[in-house]
Amino acid sequence: MIDFAHLAHYRENNRIEAKKALGGLPKSIWARRAQGGLPHSLWETYSAFANTMGGLILLGVIEEADKSLRAVGVPDPQWLMEDFWERVTDTARVSANILSREDVFVETVEGKPIVVIQVPRAQRQDRPIYLDEN
Repeated sequence: MIDFAHLAHYRENNRIEAKKALGGLPKSIWARRAQGGLPHSLWETYSAFANTMGGLILLGVIEEADKSLRAVGVPDPQWLMEDFWERVTDTARVSANILSREDVFVETVEGKPIVVIQVPRAQRQDRPIYLDEN
């Protein structure tokens, strides 16, 4: 786990991925998805982490020009987590959900809520984790 109080000291690597993840303003789920919300690349990262050594996906975090990480927050972290759970359990999107509820949580960094997804390495019987039934 990383020390969120010192987020700027970390860099994206093969175990940490930052995603801006906008969304949360419109009331309907379809309007939210059209506006942003969960980035499409989240699923590729989920699959890659699950099939290798695992890692952290940080939603509401950006990579600065100097490669440091900075929290920008997400407007509605609860909605983002609900949307994530709906999608990660959809076998048409992801071949297997290897997460428990404790693996997805909200952390506050510099007063801004971010969503943390701790992706473990998939068990041998679950690999490979793949996307879109392919």
